[in-house]
Amino acid sequence: MPSLRPLPLLGHPLRALIYALKGLALGHLFATYGYSPGYGWGPSMLPTFLTGEWFVTARSHRRGRGVAVGDCVVYAIPSPPPGSAPGRPGEDGVKRVLGMPGDYVLLNEPGVGGPNMIQVPKGHCYIVGDNLPWSKDSRDFGPLPMALIKGKVVAKVSINGWWPPNWFSKFESGLQAPVDSPAT
Repeated sequence: MPSLRPLPLLGHPLRALIYALKGLALGHLFATYGYSPGYGWGPSMLPTFLTGEWFVTARSHRRGRGVAVGDCVVYAIPSPPPGSAPGRPGEDGVKRVLGMPGDYVLLNEPGVGGPNMIQVPKGHCYIVGDNLPWSKDSRDFGPLPMALIKGKVVAKVSINGWWPPNWFSKFESGLQAPVDSPAT
């Protein structure tokens, strides 16, 4: 009668390697096409995102799919135009969408400079930081190509307590519909 020996947990070492590779591939797909964490740094999005605050990005909104005015997006910082201050092209940034293709947007801060406006070209959006004096955005490098949008911020993360579902709070755009003032 053959002796009964316990089966190894994962079997052959090659099988364990295959399981590990499958797990890594699944994690990569989830982070690339599903949801991914990110963090805010710098003063350009204060008070919406504090420095070091974490958020969740929905990657299904890549290249501007489903993005509307008022949404915060994660984007690849474009190369600066010739003759301007150097930026950090290739890194990610977070800004709020102020204009979509066909919209007219004010080039300067309200009350600063002239009332120059541009129409956002097709395939682009106009983004600005919430803290205008500290933000490097479309006012510096022009309308952002939609192809540089990597996702839309859908939740803020704040670790309060031990229950993980309580760590996430839905992120709202903060825009409100205009209210008609009563006629006097």
